[in-house]
Amino acid sequence: MPGIVIVGAQWGDEGKGKATDLLGSRIDYVVKFNGGNNAGHTVVVGNEKYALHLLPSGILTPGVTPVIANGVVVDLEVLFHELEALTARGVDVSKLRVSANAHIITHYHRTIDKVTERFLGKRQIGTTGRGIGPAYADKINRVGIRVQDLFDENILRQKVEGALDVKNHMLVKIYNRRAIAVDEIVEDLLSYVERLRPMVTDTALELHEALEREEIVLFEGGQATMLDVDHGTYPFVTSSNATSGGASTGSGIAPNRIDRVIGIVKAYTTRVGAGPFPTELFDEFGDYLRATGFEFGTTTGRPRRVGWYDAPIARYAARINGVTDFVLTKLDVLDDLDTIPVCVAYEVDGVRVDEIPVSQSDFHHAKPIYEEFPGWKQDITGCRTFESLPKNAQDYVLALEAMSGSRISVIGVGPGRDEVVVRHNLLP
Repeated sequence: MPGIVIVGAQWGDEGKGKATDLLGSRIDYVVKFNGGNNAGHTVVVGNEKYALHLLPSGILTPGVTPVIANGVVVDLEVLFHELEALTARGVDVSKLRVSANAHIITHYHRTIDKVTERFLGKRQIGTTGRGIGPAYADKINRVGIRVQDLFDENILRQKVEGALDVKNHMLVKIYNRRAIAVDEIVEDLLSYVERLRPMVTDTALELHEALEREEIVLFEGGQATMLDVDHGTYPFVTSSNATSGGASTGSGIAPNRIDRVIGIVKAYTTRVGAGPFPTELFDEFGDYLRATGFEFGTTTGRPRRVGWYDAPIARYAARINGVTDFVLTKLDVLDDLDTIPVCVAYEVDGVRVDEIPVSQSDFHHAKPIYEEFPGWKQDITGCRTFESLPKNAQDYVLALEAMSGSRISVIGVGPGRDEVVVRHNLLP
């Protein structure tokens, strides 16, 4: 049975949670393999809307084992706040597994994130201020705190002392902030130990054994391809690998156990934070897409930047991730438009460029070349087959499929979990 990876094919917020939920009744494990609580999934179940930030969206599906794997950075305050909120709404969270090797976001990571971003001024990256980047930096610098360290107070204290030794000099002498006490951090982290202990395990081993039992394991990427630290619009990216390759390093599962990669792409484009965005709209169409698609961050509440569909980005995502199937979301947001532009290439210094320029400077100055498609001017939220979509909507989807490098297997026609058109099965 397969290992399946779900990744965002744009700049995030494409609707990965809904795709996970669509597969939920047929899968056994859902694994978050990168990022932290700097992004979110919104999942609609019946009349209930759930906003998840750190937890895998599979936690909402009965029978599924949700896993926070080693590639994630975990804010324990956020973790238990989310668990308590779900429990209060009647969701069973008892099956959650947390990797002993996952790194912890501490108070000093959040502090450094915020003061550093303010210090950058006009050069700000647009982080969420939740300590994600500094936690990953500590991981790479080998001064990070891992979940397993919380169960040995002596080791924990030594590691916190080592991490704060340099950080306190920086906070006091560069940023004019107070030093952070070691005891303050240690006491805070130890307060979570007894609640955390039953969840912690060797998740890589458990997932390997699940695949050996021929169970279906779904790897759920946070953020998206264009925010990947290696393959995104660097430096305006996240601090982890949000592409399909990150599923292996972030979970401990070998790449040859992954059979299918599902790319999630909106019928238009959005992003949050600074950085290049060739199709960005600053007119009434941008206002329309933002309002109709309710384009505000699940985690931050920030208005998202919006633009038309960018086919070169979709092709890039298909290539980088090895996308086998696209899920096209929010097609219904375009229902009332007379015409729908699609970016098919760019113009850079007067020259047509069909793929994303390798130079960040070129990409920043790239001007979209559009092809326009007629709208359908019809409510499609009730459609459940491809043939029941208006002809112009069908043509739009087929055009995007031809441009995007892989087949479009599922089409989202509304926010509800059942408001989808399935053209091809997502499971082999």
